[in-house]
Amino acid sequence: MADTDHDRPLLSVRGLRLGVRAHASGEPLRDVEIVHGVSFDLRKGRVLGLIGESGAGKSTIGLAALAHARGAMRITGGEVLLDGENILALDNAGKRGIRGARVCYVAQSAAAAFNPAFRLGDQVIEATLRHGLATRAEARVRAVELFRMLGLPAPETFGRRFPHEVSGGQLQRAMTAMALCPRPELIVFDEPTTALDVTTQIGVLAAIKSAIARTGTAAIYISHDLAVVAQIADDIMVLRNGETVEYGPARQIVERPVAAYTRDLVRQHEIRHDEVRDQSGRFFEMTGICASYGSVPVLSDVSLHLSKGQTLAVVGESGSGKSTLARVATGLLPPRQGTVRLDGADLPPRLNGRSKAHLRRIQMIYQIPDTAMNPRQTVEEIIGRPLTFYHGLRGAQKRARVADLLDQIDLGPAFLDRYPAELSGGQKQRVAIARALAAEPDLLICDEPTSALDPLVAAGILRLFLRLQQERQLSYMFITHDLAIVQAIADSVAVMHRGRLVRFGPRSSALRPPFDAYTDTLLASVPQMRVGWLDEAIARQAAGIASPD
Repeated sequence: MADTDHDRPLLSVRGLRLGVRAHASGEPLRDVEIVHGVSFDLRKGRVLGLIGESGAGKSTIGLAALAHARGAMRITGGEVLLDGENILALDNAGKRGIRGARVCYVAQSAAAAFNPAFRLGDQVIEATLRHGLATRAEARVRAVELFRMLGLPAPETFGRRFPHEVSGGQLQRAMTAMALCPRPELIVFDEPTTALDVTTQIGVLAAIKSAIARTGTAAIYISHDLAVVAQIADDIMVLRNGETVEYGPARQIVERPVAAYTRDLVRQHEIRHDEVRDQSGRFFEMTGICASYGSVPVLSDVSLHLSKGQTLAVVGESGSGKSTLARVATGLLPPRQGTVRLDGADLPPRLNGRSKAHLRRIQMIYQIPDTAMNPRQTVEEIIGRPLTFYHGLRGAQKRARVADLLDQIDLGPAFLDRYPAELSGGQKQRVAIARALAAEPDLLICDEPTSALDPLVAAGILRLFLRLQQERQLSYMFITHDLAIVQAIADSVAVMHRGRLVRFGPRSSALRPPFDAYTDTLLASVPQMRVGWLDEAIARQAAGIASPD
């Protein structure tokens, strides 16, 4: 019996294969397959989550569902049936006709999706007008409806703003409005909340979920965070190396995963540092810190301390002052008031006033290692520079020490002659850690060092931090907006909000109720690894109920 229109999936992907044109040593140009025969169905009003590490093929498959292959990618096999029609067989004009009208894409970086010279409202309705789907007046009414649906402020006038006049979370919702405006049948969301802090993320997730439910649009939601995908998706496909690892209902994937890799994804949320240690020591201390950028105050009377060999987690949403605190600690931003002390001695407020010993003892590890590495230097040169600068090592002695450091971070001497471009994200971050360790520091200031990494890679980096701390008695000031990381590594916690310290103390008490309103909101915004958590969080917010213990 033939499928009725009601029974037939909106989107059917069958045996999808993608490759990239590449040379193999001495061989002619050929296709290297990176997606290997992936298949799935998606019905109207439902969401399919694509989950997996970097390089798994998530974004490549999502774009192929729009009949698009990025850069040197080529769709080499299979079918993508949109309402029964194989859109891969369309000519270029046919593909352009469906993109932005029947199928739309929401990227990770909303800032890159908008032209800063034009008002948001004009950009939101652009595709709708280009495809002749509505008059300008009708499109503007539709945009205002979407701004209201997505919880944007002053929806009647929001579209008059320019991109730089709204927050990151608001810009991400505006990009979702831009995708929904033409009333598409399918939207691909590609990591739309990855760059957002947890309190902003929950609002965007709730807005996206509500908009999908109210419009009946089908969606593919791509992420490396299984806890996030579990809140949005009806079904989940777990991908690795371009192949399907596991595919099924979201509840089954989260609660009863079959594949070992999926079980690892679930378990990575369970890393915990449960040891309780005496935190009365003041090996590192910041007292009465006030700091500004020009005439704009950023930090106000912040005081905290850290014991030797322990970890202080500094948490808060974007703009709370976390990274500014790190800049003050390292001397990159002299405070207007207050002192920074290490091992009982005051540190000069400015970087250029600190001695080589001061610089050696406090090292920094950044969120994006690419920005802190010279792409023209080998791993040996990158790690070797502090060995020469601080310890005078050269030649064979320096190379041997670099190899030893690579062993400590679980890479090994095979990486000595590689360049940053030849390393994965997790490998680059390990090299950044080795470079910091080369100075033989006492305190590592870590600014979101795992937020750009896949969950399993990030979990490995956290375990490395814990092991190195035990072996070397290192102290960490760990800046993060991820409360799961706080549970994994912190001895003490400092919660920042709008430049002020709103909570500080041992983790056991800082994360125990009763909470101040802001800390309660922060804790309640961390996605939990269970289906239905987002709906419960939204209901609690609407009712004004505090988060559960």
